[in-house]
Amino acid sequence: MAASSRAQVLRLYRALLRESQRFSGYNYRMYATRRIRDAFRENKNIKDSEKIEALVNKAKANLEIIHRQVTIGQLYSAEKLVIESPGNT
Repeated sequence: MAASSRAQVLRLYRALLRESQRFSGYNYRMYATRRIRDAFRENKNIKDSEKIEALVNKAKANLEIIHRQVTIGQLYSAEKLVIESPGNT
């Protein structure tokens, strides 16, 4: 397996953040964004290529999960929270 390049990891990070912003619910959106940032920040100093490859594969699986959950969430409507009103964003 080829080692993951920095550019590939950054593309994956941006894809995760972009997809998490599609959650219709504010709480899901904020939780996913916070969790993604924390996970990448926690693992930024890892040098072992096998460990990096395992983390990249886990992130790709999580991206697929987020995509599925966003799709399911869009099937059901919910009222916006007060914090999501135009004056508060």
